Amino acid sequence: MSAVTFNSVALKSSVNQGFLATPSGGLNRRDRLARTLVVASLAVVLMAGFAARSGAGDQVSHASSYVTVAVPAGATLWSIASAYSKGDTQAMVEAIREANNLSGYDIVAGARLRIPTA
Repeated sequence: MSAVTFNSVALKSSVNQGFLATPSGGLNRRDRLARTLVVASLAVVLMAGFAARSGAGDQVSHASSYVTVAVPAGATLWSIASAYSKGDTQAMVEAIREANNLSGYDIVAGARLRIPTA
């Protein structure tokens, strides 16, 4: 008669192998470090993308104060800028556009505009 011997260390039960004894899933230290660096890199890229979409880092007007004026009938953005500028009228036009979030150069009579004073 032949005898069958089983090595108890070599046999593993395949039941409930979804939960491994090691929390890292059997990865060695180098693999865990690589996985952590990949996840951290993706997180940085995602945060940078969200920051760019939200306007973080956009140029901000450094004017410390503003004067609010009502646009008279027949006035243009250039005429208002030339009345309040101390030198470069084109720079004042752009400053007024940035302060009021204007996409173009058209303004409406009666509208209120913030004019940078500094």
